[in-house]
Amino acid sequence: MSAKEKFIKIYSQYIKREGADKLLEYLLSPSSDFFTAPASARFHSSYEGGLVDHSVNVYECLTSYLNSPRTKEIIGTSYSEESIAIVALLHDLCKIGVYKKGFRNVKDEKGAWQRVDTFEYDDQMPYGHGEKSVYIISGYMRLTREEAFAIRYHMGYSSTEDPRNVSAAFEMFPLAFALSTADSEATYFIESEKKKK
Repeated sequence: MSAKEKFIKIYSQYIKREGADKLLEYLLSPSSDFFTAPASARFHSSYEGGLVDHSVNVYECLTSYLNSPRTKEIIGTSYSEESIAIVALLHDLCKIGVYKKGFRNVKDEKGAWQRVDTFEYDDQMPYGHGEKSVYIISGYMRLTREEAFAIRYHMGYSSTEDPRNVSAAFEMFPLAFALSTADSEATYFIESEKKKK
């Protein structure tokens, strides 16, 4: 099963909120490159279709993390399948339409310059990262406060956000910490270019 098929299956099975059907319709439309966009320009999942791969990876990491006995004991709360699917699958909607195909020159192992296809970042709606995803989702369906904070702060301490705000969000909304952990696991351990070599 492709990542796109997995995404649609999980989304359709768990996300039933009013407006969810319209959001999925948008993601599948020619107005959105969600299913063909990379997840980054040069680092993790920087290939066509990388964004949907990353979103499914984050969902699997988040589900695994939240289902671990230690996490259940420490966090002491449970989340609906819908909330888990929403925050994991939709946390990076901010990346829709921001990567354009380009190229760069790199030296090969013999020292000769080679042209390499790549992606360039060109955001025509610079509204931030997590907050832009919340903004896009909110145009279609309502998020709970915890879902909104989880998506907003999913970059954790690697963002340019004031660390005090990140700490406060993580303490107030454990789902924010869990999503940030899952996003980091997917990015640095599952999708890392170094890991693949």
